[in-house]
Amino acid sequence: MPPKPDASQEKIIFLRAVGGEAGAAATLAPKVGPLGLSPKKVGDDIAKASKDWKGIKVTCKLTVVNRQATVEVIPSAAALIIKALKEPARDRKKVKNVKHDGNLTIAEICEIARTMRPRSQAREFSGTVKEVVGTCVSVGCTVDGESPKTIQKMIDEGNISLPSE
Repeated sequence: MPPKPDASQEKIIFLRAVGGEAGAAATLAPKVGPLGLSPKKVGDDIAKASKDWKGIKVTCKLTVVNRQATVEVIPSAAALIIKALKEPARDRKKVKNVKHDGNLTIAEICEIARTMRPRSQAREFSGTVKEVVGTCVSVGCTVDGESPKTIQKMIDEGNISLPSE
């Protein structure tokens, strides 16, 4: 059997969970069991921390120190976009393949880009905005009533002025 991990050492675990729902204890057990944590308690902590993101899949960062888990929600660009669309919560077991056909403004896109900036691979803020607009393509929403692809071209050509950070 491998040696027990040092309890005072900080361990970080990233996992995807549906906001506001306790993940199945069976899926959490292999990740948190060896650290001496109860999967059910960790699932409840995740549900409590992610209740603002009800029905949306988000990444959760579990930081374990001295057998105490703290949960931090790290939303993806898609999760931020879906939340910005202000769609009603849905039961994901009953409603499948939802089309997110809302409309976002450039100001809302810039706000999402500011949130995503530390995790973005882009060199400049306009690149981060283009990453978020690209995610709008995959989510299926429009930006200022136009296709996100045309918005990206307009950013490239300089027709849309973006704030610096």
